[in-house]
Amino acid sequence: MLHITDPHLFAEPDSCLRGTNTRESLQDVLDHILAKGWNADLVALTGDLIQDDTRGAYRRVRDMIDVLHLPVLCVPGNHDIRDLMRDELRDLPYRYCAACQHGNWTVIGIDSCIDGEARGRVAAEELERLDKILATTDADHALICLHHPPLPVGSRWLDTVGLENSREFLDRITASGKVRGAIFGHVHQAFDGEFAGIRIIGTPSTCRQFAVNSDEFALDDNPPAYRRIELWANGSIEDQLVWLEH
Repeated sequence: MLHITDPHLFAEPDSCLRGTNTRESLQDVLDHILAKGWNADLVALTGDLIQDDTRGAYRRVRDMIDVLHLPVLCVPGNHDIRDLMRDELRDLPYRYCAACQHGNWTVIGIDSCIDGEARGRVAAEELERLDKILATTDADHALICLHHPPLPVGSRWLDTVGLENSREFLDRITASGKVRGAIFGHVHQAFDGEFAGIRIIGTPSTCRQFAVNSDEFALDDNPPAYRRIELWANGSIEDQLVWLEH
């Protein structure tokens, strides 16, 4: 599978997090994937997809992603309007916060949004949905996709706007015995950690205009990038972080 996160499309040009060329940055990522001819059966697209939050913007995103001809699992970020995202990306091959079966794995999208807030929270009904999926799936292993980081990533600012109820979320995924990994966006930097034997992986943004401040952000901020993830039948996860500018 492929992990793409935080393109921040169609944004206000004076924002430090994004700019006028964010659409081109995502297009560069998609062109790179196509040129490499990567074999994948799913694209996980996590969070902060667009900024102007209009139906037309989501349709333009669909037009861009369609070139991959792959199923897309869409997980919203805190700036997405979820009803619009759900409506415009509801048809297959687009899945909004769904559970997708791949071999003996279940890939689960989790909504961690709070409208108008920078910090994310997995709502009680989402935790219940996660419990139900993990309890009923026939898969041996599970990978969780969400937007906000469930662990500190070493960034002074971003660690304050991560997942508000991270302990509750982590307790749920460790209790099942099936979860092998969690991937997230939001942090605009590479991250690879572990919690109780579960891989926790963050992928840098496709947004080239992210403003780096060494006092707040990690030194490896260098978007755009995406990640290739291989889910093995034995429960192991193999990944490759692909930087476009290297």
